[in-house]
Amino acid sequence: MTPRRAAPFAFVEAPLDRAENLRDDRDALARLWVQGRALVLDAEGRSWADAAGALLAPRAADLADGPGEALFLGLRGGEGWFAVREEDAGDGSVPSRIDLRSAAAQWPDFEATAFAQARAVLHWRARHRHCGACGGVLDYRRAGWLGWCGACALEHYPRSDPAVIVAVSDGERLLLGRGPGWAPRRYSVLAGFVEPGESLEQTVVREVFEESSVRVRGCRYLASQPWPFPSSLMLGFEADAEPDEPHCASDELEDARWFGRDEVGAALRGESGPDGLLLSPTISISRWLIERWHAGG
Repeated sequence: MTPRRAAPFAFVEAPLDRAENLRDDRDALARLWVQGRALVLDAEGRSWADAAGALLAPRAADLADGPGEALFLGLRGGEGWFAVREEDAGDGSVPSRIDLRSAAAQWPDFEATAFAQARAVLHWRARHRHCGACGGVLDYRRAGWLGWCGACALEHYPRSDPAVIVAVSDGERLLLGRGPGWAPRRYSVLAGFVEPGESLEQTVVREVFEESSVRVRGCRYLASQPWPFPSSLMLGFEADAEPDEPHCASDELEDARWFGRDEVGAALRGESGPDGLLLSPTISISRWLIERWHAGG
């Protein structure tokens, strides 16, 4: 199925109006539930889908009498959208389930973006059932967006982990690396998480050097992408670097090397051949960064 994204990568286009002001309004949420729609996710973060792999978002009222512990995603026009765990969605038969990466490659922008939002928050809730300060059981409030500890009254909120992702060039070549366990011949731009007390620019310099031993001279921020695998925010940069010989000094990458414009171009066009370079999928900001570098910025 052909992707139908307007944006250059997934999870950013056509977002819901999150209507944060309604999260404490039980009456408004109950009214929205009656005519609203719900994404249903299983324990692995897969969404209900029909036999063709399209989104199956039943009427919320067909799943339960009220929102209960459902996550309120927001509004599309005047229609409320929610997300619920499969275990809370009744016993109806489900034709199929689809993972987020597959959905992002074929669903319309709105549906993929809503799925990403739902997966990230439900993943957080599934792994944060107890208070990190006292161990008390969390009660989820504000339509699923706040975990409140009844033992010590501490409030817990969904987290996003910032990470830089960088198209590094020495002016003629692009630096790409591959992680352990990746598909054969697959390479991508370098990335890494921001550490406490560190600026984004400092993270770019540190991560590139740690992973490849290449020295960055300067960098520029370009764009960002939510990446709910499970809870990252990818901050896209381009960087100028010295033409150092790459060397993987840590176990984060198994290889890093410079690639010329012709080799990258052939991979983008799918003309690399059976032994050639493979690049990141089109849903990712990493692919966009590579395409942007190849086009000359």
